[in-house]
Amino acid sequence: MDAKNIGIGLVGSGMGTLVLRVNNEADSRLMVRGIYDPDKMRRQQRYDVGKSTKDLADEFNVDFVTEDFDELLKRKDIKCIAIFSPCPCHYEQIKASLQAGKHVIVTKPMVVSMEQAREIVALVESTGLKCLVAQSMRWNGMFVGIHDLLEEGRLGRVIFAEAYYAHDMRKVFDVSPWRYQMPQDLMYGGVCHPADLLRWYVGEADEVFAYGINGGMDKRYPAKKENNFIISIKYRNGIIGRVLGAYDLVHPPNLWRQAFHGVGVGLYGSKGSLFNDRVVYDYYPQGKQPVEEDVVPKKRHCDHAGEILAMLRHFEGCIVNDEKPLVNQRDGAQIIAICSACWESIRSGKPVKVSREFDG
Repeated sequence: MDAKNIGIGLVGSGMGTLVLRVNNEADSRLMVRGIYDPDKMRRQQRYDVGKSTKDLADEFNVDFVTEDFDELLKRKDIKCIAIFSPCPCHYEQIKASLQAGKHVIVTKPMVVSMEQAREIVALVESTGLKCLVAQSMRWNGMFVGIHDLLEEGRLGRVIFAEAYYAHDMRKVFDVSPWRYQMPQDLMYGGVCHPADLLRWYVGEADEVFAYGINGGMDKRYPAKKENNFIISIKYRNGIIGRVLGAYDLVHPPNLWRQAFHGVGVGLYGSKGSLFNDRVVYDYYPQGKQPVEEDVVPKKRHCDHAGEILAMLRHFEGCIVNDEKPLVNQRDGAQIIAICSACWESIRSGKPVKVSREFDG
């Protein structure tokens, strides 16, 4: 039997090129068997710059490259479709993949509307196939370390939580022009990262109140569409929190001790408080001065490449052992529900309840 017997069809060769690295994992059953990209020359890319899809296929021993998505779906040696295409393409590509009998990995956001989320959840569950939404921060060693610290009760009862994603998108627009041409909705495509981290850490959101503004710095992005957001959140368990999503501004200083993402978290509890990679435990009863300690990441990479590889190995286990993915279709849909409520709040100027229809 071929040890690499779970074939992947890769859709999109931007960030999706990181998926190709699983082909070099000798102890993994995953193998990218085909690549679909309508631009075979990869004219604008952030990863593996200067390489065509043929170059990448040769480098990672992929036999099949196509500019026809349907041809990828027809391959019998492909069991899973990994969708790393622009956000507005996800809905149709997920649908077609499931209808072709393929498991699905889809980069965040899963889709970009509540109507699409409802249909995808129903379709996944009617087929019995696996769907993993690639909220990649959940496989980042630092964020996993923070999650474990919470689970161990080291911070006690969380009282307030915050998360941010601040990223000057101008250089990203240079190499992925679809983001301003379509354009990308940066609530769904950006805020989903910090919103998902807080959901993982503290639970389900009950109500949001959101403001949005267009920064006006990058004239390529539509002037009437907000691309910077501040969101107050009340969680079902009583915790309150806030999310900052800012994408049209000068990139801020790094708030970590090491070079890291533009994503970060603050968790403030009854036994200790954490901000990114530093934590202070309660010093007051002992009459001491506060002392910062480092948060220890799990033994895995803290970059995008490491996140994607760890995520793929998780999904491999889900297929082999018939297990539920860490971020499945209902988790992906719940983030869409939060973002949708935020848009409604921005438009109405009022607090908005987050839908509970994807519970379970």
